Amino acid sequence: MTENYAIVRIQDNGPGVEENVLSKIFDPFFTTKPVGKGTGLGLSISYQIVREKHQGELICTSKLGEGTEFAIVLPQNIRCCKKD
Repeated sequence: MTENYAIVRIQDNGPGVEENVLSKIFDPFFTTKPVGKGTGLGLSISYQIVREKHQGELICTSKLGEGTEFAIVLPQNIRCCKKD
């Protein structure tokens, strides 16, 4: 059976993200900001919500010098839902 998905893409044309940072970008408490400036939880929480609550994917791709893209992929029909 083929599933239908909604995909939201957000991209920029900035400097991009280095591979060593990109591999940790969804890790809890990971931040590139100075100490005291940010908790490193924003992308981790976003990833968790998309994966667990919506059974989707949150994907980040980047090329140095070309920019970064976040893609949120959500299934049209969620097969099961957990109630909190």
